[in-house]
Amino acid sequence: MKTYAILLASGIGERIGSDLPKQFLKISGRTILEHSVGVFEHNGSIDEIIIVVNGQFVDLCKKILDENGFKKIGKILVGGETRQISSSIGVNSIADGESKVLIHDAVRPLISDRIINECVAALDRYDAVDVAIPTADTILGVSDAMTVEDVPPRQLLMRGQTPQAFKLGIIKRAHSLAASSTVKFTDDCGLVKAFNLAEIHVVQGEEGNIKITHPIDLFIADKLFQIKHLSLPDADLRQLANGVLVIFGSSSGIGKAIADLARQYGAKTYGFSRANGVDVRNIASIQRTLGEVYSREKCINFVINSAGILKLGNLNDKPMAEIRDEVETNYFGCINVARASYDYLKRSKGALLFFTSSSHTRGRASYAIYSSTKAAIVNLGQALSEEWISDGIRINMMNPARTATPMRLSNFGEEPPTTLLSPQLVAEKSLHTLLQDYTGQVIDIC
Repeated sequence: MKTYAILLASGIGERIGSDLPKQFLKISGRTILEHSVGVFEHNGSIDEIIIVVNGQFVDLCKKILDENGFKKIGKILVGGETRQISSSIGVNSIADGESKVLIHDAVRPLISDRIINECVAALDRYDAVDVAIPTADTILGVSDAMTVEDVPPRQLLMRGQTPQAFKLGIIKRAHSLAASSTVKFTDDCGLVKAFNLAEIHVVQGEEGNIKITHPIDLFIADKLFQIKHLSLPDADLRQLANGVLVIFGSSSGIGKAIADLARQYGAKTYGFSRANGVDVRNIASIQRTLGEVYSREKCINFVINSAGILKLGNLNDKPMAEIRDEVETNYFGCINVARASYDYLKRSKGALLFFTSSSHTRGRASYAIYSSTKAAIVNLGQALSEEWISDGIRINMMNPARTATPMRLSNFGEEPPTTLLSPQLVAEKSLHTLLQDYTGQVIDIC
């Protein structure tokens, strides 16, 4: 049985206060629509995606989706004046005799794989599925005069989210009955319930699955993306065989572990660092190095910059030379690697990988320079992912938790091994990320 995801993106976003509908506004380097479509695109339970969009923005929608190279987009349809009409258009565009259908608000970009998978699985037992979370607030029933008429028991109330999921026949029947009714509904489960067509099962939602409605929601969503853990499926690392991988910062720690593992899987791996005369602070040395590799291999598929330094200390106590060295290595090093790698990765439709840190979300005492450079790397990578997406280049940022590297040892001394990640685990996750088609993502390794 085929499973469809209908993404409703036809709203005009009057409450957001923008000239563009909210689904086309950007959060964390990508439009809200891209984030939402991307989750369903990469989810193994979804076979086809149908987008329902406002007629004025069909061309913009197609341009955004084409630039991402999404493979599951089956249709882009023009929506109606109301959510109910747009949903009906999407549902009735499916000609299958029977299938599973998920209907999702495109302006809920933080939808998780767990919710999607549970909705799809629940349709094996139920004809209709809703997603909801318990309410933490007391809900009041009020009159037109704004006086309290009712205080329902909070434990019996939940806040609805999307997606909502249905057997195709049930939701088609619901929309058919609604078309001849004068009652207007705000969601699809409301239709099914109103016409008593099926028992509606509830899947537990998530607080983070917010709907972008007001300007403050954009700010909240951006912060949620900063701390979001992206679960990547494991790739077949044998795909690295005969690919050409260049690593900057490969003499020790994570960089060395990546080089060692990549070679085990047959990648033509070239590692460089200050130890063998390549300094990421010097773009000329990077350009020369990449040119030599390309001259030999005629291709560069992957570039990783794991070079970085950490020198703890309060800002006022640090010599300017030390501050400059940290900024030039950690931040300008990534800029230099990106600029020097661009032409090669464009030719191969390759991937670039940077390394950030959990401190990128909030600066801490003694980490002022390090934290700010790591935050800058995230913003740099997200911006470049947008600039380079039409060139076929993928760029992501690895965010490992505390890892047992020489740099950490020199700053913190001996620590219990069970509290630290191994460089080998980080290396494995990094190589898996290189082989994915994600771009502009921060990949947490915990």
